[in-house]
Amino acid sequence: MSFQDFFATIKSPDLCSIAQHWNAARGSKRMPAWRDINPSAIAAFLPIVWSWKYNSGSDTFTGRLGGDAITEAFGESLRGKPMKEFFRGRQYDMLFERHKRVVATPAFAHGAGPVFIHAGRYGLGERIIMPLASDGIHSDGIFGATIYAPNPARKPDDTARQNIATEAVDFFPLD
Repeated sequence: MSFQDFFATIKSPDLCSIAQHWNAARGSKRMPAWRDINPSAIAAFLPIVWSWKYNSGSDTFTGRLGGDAITEAFGESLRGKPMKEFFRGRQYDMLFERHKRVVATPAFAHGAGPVFIHAGRYGLGERIIMPLASDGIHSDGIFGATIYAPNPARKPDDTARQNIATEAVDFFPLD
């Protein structure tokens, strides 16, 4: 039932399409593998998708893919970068814990609000994070997507940015 609960929280039609693809890609497995994600099936949404591979031995994430909109929001590509390096100075501890919870539980995550404050952006958006598993059973990565509408009229300084409400994130354990 958790996929349905997670899916019911998603407002963006684009994110709904990506979540539906994740669900279809897993077929009869608990979770899809990275290789099950079909880029042509979600081609229109590739700019907003991203993925991290998780290594349980070293308890680290490494960037697998970041679409053009994600790269633009951060000003750099996450591909091949350790998460700790990519998010240095960008709330790494909080983001690592969020992503780790998706992998370790495993769970879905849905967020809404100021999604790129940690990247120095001001605006509102919505985010989904879904687990991946090479063997279909044990999570070893995450697949997500983030939509973002910048607010160019307001670019807060560092003090104002610290006072902006944080993104609200809900987790839905995988059945």
